[in-house]
Amino acid sequence: MTNIVLFGPPGAGKGTQADVLKEKYNLVHISTGDVFRYNIKNNTELGDLAKSYMDKGHLVPDEVTINMLKAEVEKNEDAKGFIFDGFPRTEAQAEALSNLMDEKNSQINAMVALEVDDEVLITRLLERGKVSGRADDANEDVIRERIAEYYRKTDILKNYYQKQDKYYGVDGVGSIEEITERLSEVIDKL
Repeated sequence: MTNIVLFGPPGAGKGTQADVLKEKYNLVHISTGDVFRYNIKNNTELGDLAKSYMDKGHLVPDEVTINMLKAEVEKNEDAKGFIFDGFPRTEAQAEALSNLMDEKNSQINAMVALEVDDEVLITRLLERGKVSGRADDANEDVIRERIAEYYRKTDILKNYYQKQDKYYGVDGVGSIEEITERLSEVIDKL
């Protein structure tokens, strides 16, 4: 089983690459954002619990998030592996994910981070904002803060996976095909 944590700042191309990689390697893509939206929209017990925290402006506790992810993993018992997108975000979440994989007699094989220069990210996100209409992609100050927040939060995770020799930085600039090729070179060696 191949399990990858796909990381990168906003606008790095995680969603695009996850779509390509899940097809190429027959993996299940689990996007934390999608899982939250699904559970909240469908009024699941975990969704209602998560919404109760979010409505108060609080972060959803790791335990609730992990339980949602565990449910997604268990829905896909026959999977050849998973791409985790947007999770983990903290060392505690990384530990919880590791424990979840242990329960499945598996492990996280790699954290693969798409590395893109900040100015390239800003240009990409502003362009995406024009096309998508996403408010958070239309304001350069908001974009810069999202990127800064990513670096503040993820340096810890980079160190966590580096200590396990599981961190791989991949150049995220170029055509979709070029970036996929770089990611594939890493995944093929796992």
